[in-house]
Amino acid sequence: MTMLSFRVDEAEAEEAQRWADRLGVDRSELLRVALRRHLQRLASEMEARIWEDHPLDEGERSLAEIADWGPAEDWSDWLDPTG
Repeated sequence: MTMLSFRVDEAEAEEAQRWADRLGVDRSELLRVALRRHLQRLASEMEARIWEDHPLDEGERSLAEIADWGPAEDWSDWLDPTG
């Protein structure tokens, strides 16, 4: 693991500590999770932009029809344990 160091407003540091205390985690863990989630969100937003800029071609869209077929067998009778 690599250590990061950065400055934040005192009020934000206090709020981060309150949340860490409330959640029962170290402040470092709270910030690691927050950073990971934010980076994932940024990556997903970038991926969405790429999809918008480069939509699927006709051949790729034809595969969506296969995905919409649903299950090959009827397993609904498994839902009723008395059945």
